[in-house]
Amino acid sequence: MKVKILPPEDIVTVDIDRTINVKVKPSISVEIKNSNKKRIDFALNMRKALNGDLMIFDHKDIDIVVMTEKKKIVAFAKDLMSEVVYGAESRLMEHLRRMGVIEFDSIQGGNVYGSLEGKIHEVSERDVIKTTVFQISEWMRDEAPYIEATKGHDEQMDDAIVKPDGENSTELGEVPHADEKGSIMQHGMFAPYMYGRYSN
Repeated sequence: MKVKILPPEDIVTVDIDRTINVKVKPSISVEIKNSNKKRIDFALNMRKALNGDLMIFDHKDIDIVVMTEKKKIVAFAKDLMSEVVYGAESRLMEHLRRMGVIEFDSIQGGNVYGSLEGKIHEVSERDVIKTTVFQISEWMRDEAPYIEATKGHDEQMDDAIVKPDGENSTELGEVPHADEKGSIMQHGMFAPYMYGRYSN
């Protein structure tokens, strides 16, 4: 058996009461947020054309096209041109003019029958297309009660025709068949095409 005696300088001692100072550099990150900015969420039934134009189909009576290159807004009749369609187009242009999106003197009829258009202001401080789409969504929100009311009226008229109630309908055979119906006489009428004779 061999025993090795270590010198005093090689003996490791542990001092629990000893205080060791450690320098640590903390990493602090500061994120400055603009309190004036806020996130706005909205949804539109929108499609992008091949040339980059934005087509919006949410309204009941009109379709709206935002021309990104020409910086114009054009409203088209969805189905048939009428005073209802022109009223919707006029309300849209008036809203955008009042919000400062389109030029006041640029509102005019388009080259398509029943369309109305306006020119978007050109500014460098903000994205004019995003601002325009947002203002259209705000106008659509104002139009929602009108759209719901007209939709409910159309459904009510359809139900009155295909599903009438007992007061406005009769069962088959309840009203007896008359010999003549309507206001046109079938007999006793002078008929020139029958060589001046009366029909029997």
